[in-house]
Amino acid sequence: MKFGRNTAEFYVPDGKSVEEALARTTHMGIGAHPDDLEIMAYHGILECFRKKEKGFFGVVVTDGAGSPRDGIYASYTDEEMRKIRKAEQKKAAVLGEYSAIVLLDYPSSVVKNPNDHGVKEDLKKLIAATRPSYIYTHNLADKHDTHVGVAVRTIQALRELPKDKHPQKVYGCEVWRDLDWMIDLDKVVFDVSDHENLSVALVSVFDSQVSGGKRYDLATVGRRRANATYYESHGTDIATAMIYAMDLTPLIKNPQIDIIEYVSSYIDRFSQEVSARIRKVL
Repeated sequence: MKFGRNTAEFYVPDGKSVEEALARTTHMGIGAHPDDLEIMAYHGILECFRKKEKGFFGVVVTDGAGSPRDGIYASYTDEEMRKIRKAEQKKAAVLGEYSAIVLLDYPSSVVKNPNDHGVKEDLKKLIAATRPSYIYTHNLADKHDTHVGVAVRTIQALRELPKDKHPQKVYGCEVWRDLDWMIDLDKVVFDVSDHENLSVALVSVFDSQVSGGKRYDLATVGRRRANATYYESHGTDIATAMIYAMDLTPLIKNPQIDIIEYVSSYIDRFSQEVSARIRKVL
């Protein structure tokens, strides 16, 4: 399988063949940077962990070279960070027992360029080869441009594939903006209470980010715990950790739906709910 960048890597943690890794895939995560999958697609990782009949396939689109850095990493060049983050992502794939991980190695500028189709074409190849039942990517209301770019390229890739290669569900998940603001009826809620040690370990593997200036390990666990507690105001907790997602499946089933109008409809329903609640007490 050839990709747009000749520096792209296909890594199978357990040493099995590429063909076997493709065939056993049931859940796919498509993230912008090394460590995004472990934050946003943990439900898919958890669903496949220690399951012989399921496999999680990770796709990391960018090289991660431009990340902020501090401490022992403060003097590292972009090229050095790129190599470290690739190594960390492979460690996470081993720890999480992924079916495989693909590092497409694009610079962020390519992902954000609507006239460059390299990412979209690579994603089409990977989705067609694995035929996952579930895909996790970034949500369309994320505040990171590269994350939104990856979500849009994923949608575009799926829209260009025949229907028999479409997954059952496509989810847009939380990284650089949580989805607590969505009304409860719109939220896809994943209970990720099990294996909290795995959850923490997967994010902690990315030492260049955690000790390099961003405590993603604490923030990720904290967000999931907050989601679980604040999900229901009039009932006791039903989970200790939750991830929220936006259902992107309608955008794949009906390519005529405008992407901007679709995400705006979530914002509109939130606005209407807030206004209605205030009117009740005025």
